[in-house]
Amino acid sequence: MDATLLARLQEVRRALEGSLAALADPEVLADHTRYTLAARRHAELKPVSDAFDAFLAAERDAAEALELAAAEAEPEMAEEFAALARAREADAAALEDRLRLMLVPRDPNDEKDVIMEVRAAAGGDEAGIWAGDLFRMYQRYAERHRWAIEPLSSSPGDSGGFKEVVFAVKGRGAYSRLKFEAGPHRVQRVPRTESQGRVHTSIATVAVLPEVEEVEVQIAENDLQIDVFRSTGPGGQSVNTTDSAVRITHKPTGLVVTCQDEKSQLQNKVKALRVLRARLFQIESDRQHAAQAADRRSQVGTGERAEKIRTYNYRENRVTDHRIGLTIKRLPEILEGDLDEFVDALTQDDEARRLAEAR
Repeated sequence: MDATLLARLQEVRRALEGSLAALADPEVLADHTRYTLAARRHAELKPVSDAFDAFLAAERDAAEALELAAAEAEPEMAEEFAALARAREADAAALEDRLRLMLVPRDPNDEKDVIMEVRAAAGGDEAGIWAGDLFRMYQRYAERHRWAIEPLSSSPGDSGGFKEVVFAVKGRGAYSRLKFEAGPHRVQRVPRTESQGRVHTSIATVAVLPEVEEVEVQIAENDLQIDVFRSTGPGGQSVNTTDSAVRITHKPTGLVVTCQDEKSQLQNKVKALRVLRARLFQIESDRQHAAQAADRRSQVGTGERAEKIRTYNYRENRVTDHRIGLTIKRLPEILEGDLDEFVDALTQDDEARRLAEAR
């Protein structure tokens, strides 16, 4: 283990001792806020300290086994000790990699709830139907993880599905699992309206935004233009006799959010502001990270057929994630929300990249 990593782990040990002292301090115990912060800090540091202990034990075991192998006169016993030393050295190497990863700063949004936006892109009516299929897939995935789905706004497609659907996913770690879904999703299949049996290619784009609290993104009232109008359904027909639909324009950025799913104008305004806060937070996050694009288009791309993060091919019963080259031939199950194999592989790929950067 290099000196830099060792020094950081020793800092973790000192910080853990400090958190333990704080948790035993009567003044901290009497202050709910301070106690909560100390407990959270202890919970963050303890797994790192435990992994460090395991690493030190593996190194110690390996050294002792090597000494015994060198001192052993019986060849078979010497080889057993040498094999034990090699096994414990491998354990130590794996634990060192794990410790490096644990010390890489985590995405601060990983534990947040999520606002997802699915939009029809290239492909006409079939793209809208495909957007509806993706929405259903994410509903099923949320059910598997016992997360709650909350519709925020939608615009039905003329032939089914959605031109756009926006919804919240609420549950521990939702963002950490769903953030890899952002981007263009391409489907290759024969549309039900196709009489010649030809395969069509369509695109729907997915944006994944961490939901933020009001205190995290403050919006000045005079920066908003709020318009109200009557809700409409497919084909533009009025579905409401009152002006309950809300369109909010954020004047400094030009962002526009519309919500018309609720019967109450106030409820629609509250939901629209939640989406607006999430979009503004994403723009600021992108600005702070030069490696990311300057705005939300970094997630959804242009929506052209040539762009995709994942392809769903009905004829071949396969789904391919182009970012990691993973193909799974279980398309029906995946559309029923069985996404964890993709999510796990993408998470591992992300961890490997972060570990390489930390070396």
